[in-house]
Amino acid sequence: MKKKISISFSAVILAILMTACTSDDDYETIESIDKIKIDSVKIVNDTMSVFAVQSIRTYSTYPSHCQGFYGYDYIYGDNQTRTVTAYKYITNGPCTPNTYTGANQINFSPQTTGTYTFKFWNGGSSWITKTIVVQ
Repeated sequence: MKKKISISFSAVILAILMTACTSDDDYETIESIDKIKIDSVKIVNDTMSVFAVQSIRTYSTYPSHCQGFYGYDYIYGDNQTRTVTAYKYITNGPCTPNTYTGANQINFSPQTTGTYTFKFWNGGSSWITKTIVVQ
């Protein structure tokens, strides 16, 4: 009986090691990161309360599915100015041009009252400006 348990245990360990060591070439490697312009911004409420949380959605157009949202550069200017730039990743996969629009969001939770100005990079020297009044 001990020998059967030992052989079964050895078979399980061998199976785990074999599956853990198989090469998986079904993934794509990120080759680079670059800015992507924000085409539009959706703010549900332009007035909100202190400490409330609001999702601000941004939309960008990607030229293929080998590109996608990587992250934001969210810079605090003065106390109530925010500059937002979106970044995309570019993979090394085989791609055909197939544009799509991606939606992403920032959660904004103000700590003080006032008028907050958001500037979203729209390509070149262009910006989309939105304001939120916090009461």
